[in-house]
Amino acid sequence: MISALARLLSAVVRDAGTLLRWHADLVRRRWTFKRRRHGRPPTRASIRTLALRLARENPLWRYRRIAGELAALGYRVGASTVWLILKQAGIDPPPRRMGPTWSEFLRAQATGILACDFFHCDTVLFKRLSCLVVMELSSRRVHVLGVTEHPTGPWIAQQARNLMIELGDRMEGFRFLICDRDTKFTTMFDEVFTAEGIGILKTPPRAPRANAFAERWIGGLRRELLDRILIVNARHLRRVLAAYETHFNEHRPHRSLGQAAPLRVLPDPVEGDIKVIRRDRLGGLIHEYAQVA
Repeated sequence: MISALARLLSAVVRDAGTLLRWHADLVRRRWTFKRRRHGRPPTRASIRTLALRLARENPLWRYRRIAGELAALGYRVGASTVWLILKQAGIDPPPRRMGPTWSEFLRAQATGILACDFFHCDTVLFKRLSCLVVMELSSRRVHVLGVTEHPTGPWIAQQARNLMIELGDRMEGFRFLICDRDTKFTTMFDEVFTAEGIGILKTPPRAPRANAFAERWIGGLRRELLDRILIVNARHLRRVLAAYETHFNEHRPHRSLGQAAPLRVLPDPVEGDIKVIRRDRLGGLIHEYAQVA
């Protein structure tokens, strides 16, 4: 019948695809009953919430144990369904869910952790200078220990001894030192700290996030200073780093310290007119602002 009607249409409209589409539309309008969803019915939101609660409150429970506990409560859910619920929520299996993460460990132990790292700087004459820096994680205070063209094992160990002298009695409050697996950190360097009861935490290979605090400081140093200045020699670099170390410890605000600096306490709120002066460091590369008394 449709073919007979199609003969009455023009040649432009008379197309097999058009006729099939019209027929499909007629069938769709004819059968308007509600379609059933195929596959497994969705898990109730209350059961999902309960499964996530059991996983968070019991870090040793695996998905089969959680499925058994749900069955004991009257909710029969397959173990694979519980596994899918935990995976979609980003909850790791028990071996990775039991202990604290590396970030949680650092925050909990920050008062007793030192972080050290090397970075390099190329001079105008293409000589590569190596620099050793140590940060106190609790206060974010930075110590630039030294600059050298040849970072040998004895030189690095001597910088560690100089740090011990600089810290003095405060050295007793530190328990760990974070460093990478660079061959420049020799056994002689480790023994300087282990003799004071400080454990050495070696970061995994190619894992800069494991020493994120020192890496972030080095990145900030490059963006704010080293990428904007030409270094002549080691003496020039020492002077530049000393100025940046003073700026970082005494003036630069830190979000983790409530916008205070490691060696500066925030002043009381100022009322009245705003009178601020600017002090330039390193020829104006760094600006520091202070309230006029």
